[in-house]
Amino acid sequence: MPVKHLVITLDGPAGAGKSTVAKALAKRLGISYLDTGAMYRALTLKALRLNMDLSDEEALTELARRTRIDFKEMPDGSLNVTLDGEDVSMEIRTIEVTNNTHYAAKTPGVRSLMVAWQRAIGLARSVVTDGRDQGTVVFTDARYKFYVDADVEERVGRRYRELIAAGKQVDLEQLRADMKDRDQKDFNRAVGPLKKAPDAVTVDSTGLTVEGTVDKIMRLIQL
Repeated sequence: MPVKHLVITLDGPAGAGKSTVAKALAKRLGISYLDTGAMYRALTLKALRLNMDLSDEEALTELARRTRIDFKEMPDGSLNVTLDGEDVSMEIRTIEVTNNTHYAAKTPGVRSLMVAWQRAIGLARSVVTDGRDQGTVVFTDARYKFYVDADVEERVGRRYRELIAAGKQVDLEQLRADMKDRDQKDFNRAVGPLKKAPDAVTVDSTGLTVEGTVDKIMRLIQL
């Protein structure tokens, strides 16, 4: 049985497998999975639909204030993201959204709102949450913090297979360039940069299956 209240954070770079691992870990523990990146993706999707200038931070923040981003509990314990009541869990995974989410992620006003929403969810239920700053900013008092990483070529390969499986047309070299560019933006943005929390445990998922990575993490959790 899960403990009364538990927050576990998984931070790390794009393609390290943290979202898939977080979802599997939550299922193993019998608690909810909170995909924080999906929140930024949902706002980005709305901005793209409105043909907004994504570099206009004031406009993005105002859009966020007028936007309702929630999660719908699914039978497997995962939380599907809803945008103003619409389930957009599939629409937010396009390459266009992926390559533009950094605008919302680096906007201070947007991040402030997102962090408040994420903390509220974490207070209301036990969660496994993944992102870029979950252990360093959002849930600094989380009981368990992990930094999930993997070799860059493996990360590119994983994302490539994921997109191909979803029926997307993908240029591998462009994907590699996009991944490195995203890493650069994540590590160097002024607000909520990607970094390992001092009390987080690094989990290298290179060469491991999802279940293998979850097993590695489970051995470090005491309930």
